Amino acid sequence: MWKTIKGALTTKPCEGSTEQLLQFCGGYFSLYIFTGVLAKYFVGASSIVKMDDVAYTVYNTWGGSLICVVVVLALGWYRLKSSHSVTVLGTTMPAEFLYIIPSGICTAVVIPTTTLMYLLPISVMVAMVIMRASIILVSRIVDTVQIWQGILHKKVYWQENVAMLLAIGAVSIQLFASKHGDFDFIHNKAAMWILGSYITAYAIRIYIMNYYKNTRPKGVPQDNKGFFAIEQITSSSLMLLVCLWIILVPNFAPGSALYKFHTSFTSPDPIWRGAILFAVFAGMFYGVSAFFSVFLFMFKGRTATFAGLVNRLTSLIAGTVATLITWRIFGGSAPSAKDWLSLLVMFIAIYFLGLAEQRRSAELAATHELENCEAKVPAKA
Repeated sequence: MWKTIKGALTTKPCEGSTEQLLQFCGGYFSLYIFTGVLAKYFVGASSIVKMDDVAYTVYNTWGGSLICVVVVLALGWYRLKSSHSVTVLGTTMPAEFLYIIPSGICTAVVIPTTTLMYLLPISVMVAMVIMRASIILVSRIVDTVQIWQGILHKKVYWQENVAMLLAIGAVSIQLFASKHGDFDFIHNKAAMWILGSYITAYAIRIYIMNYYKNTRPKGVPQDNKGFFAIEQITSSSLMLLVCLWIILVPNFAPGSALYKFHTSFTSPDPIWRGAILFAVFAGMFYGVSAFFSVFLFMFKGRTATFAGLVNRLTSLIAGTVATLITWRIFGGSAPSAKDWLSLLVMFIAIYFLGLAEQRRSAELAATHELENCEAKVPAKA
C-alpha cells in the first residue's frame, strides 16, 4: 500500500485518476497545516507580535487572494475553454460566465468567514470539524438535487453514504459533547453568523461547481483551471470593492468589527504594524491551498458527495496536526478526548471512501471516461 501511495505522489498521473486524487490531497493537507498554525500564532497570547484578529483576517485574506490572482493571470487560465458564447449588454463572453461569476461572489463570502472561524476561541481542529462536516452534508444534498434534475447520471455508492453519516456523527460529537466551561458555539451569535454565512455561500458554490462539471457537452473539456481563474478574479474584485467602501466610510461604531477593519488600514496599531507583511505572507499558504481545494471539489468523474468528503476530511486531518503543533510549540490548547474521538470516526469514514474509490475507478475505466490512462481496472469493492 505504501509503495502505491509513494508512486502516486511522485509521478505525473492522468486526469481523474486515483493517483492525481492523492497528489491533490497531499498538497491540500500540507498547505492547510500552515494555514491553521499561522492563524493561531499571529493572534495567540504567546505570539511575539500579537495582532488583532480582525486585522490579521484582513491582511491574511489579501495575501491569499493576491497569490491566486497573480497566478491565474500570469498563466492565462482566465481563457476558459467554453462550450458556446453568449452576448450580454453588447459583450460576448463564454456562457459559463453567467454562473461562474455568481460562484465567485460566494467565494468572496467563504474566504473571510473561513479565517474568522479559526480565530474563534476554539481549537483549529474543532473549527475544521464543524465547517467540514457541514459542507459534507451540503455536498450530499447537491447530489440528490442534481440527480432529481437529471444533471448527475452517476449513482452515489452506499460506501459514500456511510462515510457521510460517519462525518455527521463526528461533528455531532463536537457540537453536543462539550463539557461545562467550553466555548458555547451554538449560543454564540457571532459564531453562528459566521458559520451560517459560510455554509450558505458554500452550498451555492458547490452546486455551481457540480453543475459545470456535470453539464460538459461531449468533446468540450472540463476546464477546472479556467473555472478557478474566473471565480478568483470575481471574488477578489468584489472583496476589493467592499474593502474600499469600509476604508472610505469612517463612521463605524468604535469597537465593532467594521471599525477594527477600517482602522487596520487607516491607523494600524504600532505594536503589530511590523507583522503586517508576515500576515500577508501567511495568507499565501491559504491562497495556494485554494487551488487544491477547488480541484478536489471538481474532481473528474466523482460525485459531489465523494469529492466533498475527500476535500473536507483532508483539511480536518490537517487541522489535527495544526492543533498539535500549536499546543506543543506555541502553548495552545491540547486536543481533547472528543477531538480524538471525532478524528477516529473520520478515519473510519476514510476507509469507506477508499472502498468507494475502488468501485468508481473500475467504473470509469470500464466506460473509458479517463483519457490517456492505462486500462487498470481495480477489484470491485
